[in-house]
Amino acid sequence: MKSKHNSSGNRTRSTISIFVVIALCCFFYLLGAWQKSGFGKGDSIAFPVTKQTDCSNVFTDLNFETHHNIEEIVEPSEPKAKEFKPCDVKYADYTPCQEQDRAMKFPRENMIYRERHCPPEEEKLHCLIPARKGYMTPFPWPKGRDYVHYANVPYKSLTVEKAVQNWVQFQGNVFKFPGGGTMFPQGAGAYIDELASVIPISDGSVRTALDTGCGVASWGAYLLKRNVLAMSFAPRDNHEAQVQFALERGVPAVIGVLGSIRLPYPSRAFDMAQCSRCLIPWTANDGMYLKEVDRVLRPGGYWILSGPPINWKTYYKTWKRSKEDVQTEQRQIEALAESLCWEKKYEKGDMAIWKKKVNTKSCKSKSVNVCQTEDADDVWYKKMDTCVTPSPEVTNANDVAVGALKFPARLYAVPPRIANGLVDGVTTESYQEDNKLWKKHVNTYKRINNLIGTTRYRNVMDMNAGLGGFAAALESRKSWVMNVVPTIAKNTLGVIYERGLIGIYHDWCEGFSTYPRSYDLIHASGVFSLYKNECNLEDILLEMDRILRPEGTVIFRDEVDVLNKVRKIVGGMRWDAKIVDHEDGPLVPEKILVVVKQYWVAGSGNSTSNDQ
Repeated sequence: MKSKHNSSGNRTRSTISIFVVIALCCFFYLLGAWQKSGFGKGDSIAFPVTKQTDCSNVFTDLNFETHHNIEEIVEPSEPKAKEFKPCDVKYADYTPCQEQDRAMKFPRENMIYRERHCPPEEEKLHCLIPARKGYMTPFPWPKGRDYVHYANVPYKSLTVEKAVQNWVQFQGNVFKFPGGGTMFPQGAGAYIDELASVIPISDGSVRTALDTGCGVASWGAYLLKRNVLAMSFAPRDNHEAQVQFALERGVPAVIGVLGSIRLPYPSRAFDMAQCSRCLIPWTANDGMYLKEVDRVLRPGGYWILSGPPINWKTYYKTWKRSKEDVQTEQRQIEALAESLCWEKKYEKGDMAIWKKKVNTKSCKSKSVNVCQTEDADDVWYKKMDTCVTPSPEVTNANDVAVGALKFPARLYAVPPRIANGLVDGVTTESYQEDNKLWKKHVNTYKRINNLIGTTRYRNVMDMNAGLGGFAAALESRKSWVMNVVPTIAKNTLGVIYERGLIGIYHDWCEGFSTYPRSYDLIHASGVFSLYKNECNLEDILLEMDRILRPEGTVIFRDEVDVLNKVRKIVGGMRWDAKIVDHEDGPLVPEKILVVVKQYWVAGSGNSTSNDQ
């Protein structure tokens, strides 16, 4: 009996062992197929294996290609996550902090009503912002610069209001952007050629630009051809969807205005700034707006003014203003520019160009009211001032206060803020190590998803940009990165601009200053560890869903316990998710969570995603 019992036990254990081996073989076979193929290409490998081994529940691939269809969702066997319902279609273009109804409750003085006014906790939406029926993935770059699907931004008003100026035309089921603007109806290309006769745009001296009151951002769109990154902004006003058009075209832009609050950019950020008939009252409030442009303009940078009051002798009657009025306005701008150490370099036709002196030692202006603040980069919800932000001190009158490197050399050179010890805890050595680390991380992302680095992901956001290493490693004319530096993180945005990249300050407890469906790829490294005690993680994820395009991708990098919380929430958001081990192996507590937002539109009625 004893031997019979042992024999039976051995057979049982053998049978169990065989099943375990089969299961493990099945799992690792599929895992290997998935790893070799890259996301989006594993179906052709995994499907026949699954069919043969009958282990269809072991692993599911994410697919990063666009489809424009709604697929049946397999219900998960584990308990369902909290399901987030779609919002009403009336919220399809919802911008939480720039909504018209809330804006009208605030003063119009100094454009305060067009600034950020976020909803209180009890008014926040806790649903998924829908795309309209017919939504399509934007045209790939560079075709996307000139064409936008009507279904994505169904607003024709600009085609009528700006018809003569060639902003936008409606053709069939698409909008066409001929490249025109109020001050360049013949095209942004010719306008930029005129600028380039004065400003060294082609040699890398100018890399970052600011467009105040950008319209549909054709200036920024055509500067990209010259390898210049423009940060364009305009308010959400009666010119419906101008910033939304810019983002649909694949051009960097945010909703914003020069009002009473400082711009969300660091000092000395831009190599060039322009106002193309932006109608900003530059001489009002003791020149406060021009002084704010001076704050964000790098020493040696250029300011372009095209439109009123330039060429007032020709247009004063058209503008319905007196000669004395417009002449006085131009004289005041000239005097203000001189007080800021700006030198006028050009005036012809409708355009004037000034150059900011490379340092204050070369400035012969009279004494001005210099700002006494210790940190000119502390700007989030800070009131604009009428003082002048000082440039860094130099020893020689010929020295450029922020360095003279050109792009692309400045992308990996040690930024002046770091070289001069102005960023706490960051040294030349740690900066260089950070660059190596992000090159490694981005290579990993490309192995996970081989479409990263292609035109599939044109508009990219880094939610916690640090020193800009992710954007630098991804640098390509095929895409651009909005580098966000959270207001509760170390202030490194000045470093990012010194590298020739662009970005913005933001608090992720609030809505971002953009339209829904603005970004193709969002990178969130350490965001949820940073904010876990600051606000509701669910609110941040819903905001990410709002600004992410259907079939867009998010890459989270964080501690595994944090990512497990995130994964549980996104299981009810129509996102397909997968956790991947750290590059250095499964024992590292930091993991990578990759998600793809499903394609769905208002009224489609498909259920929540299957979170693996």
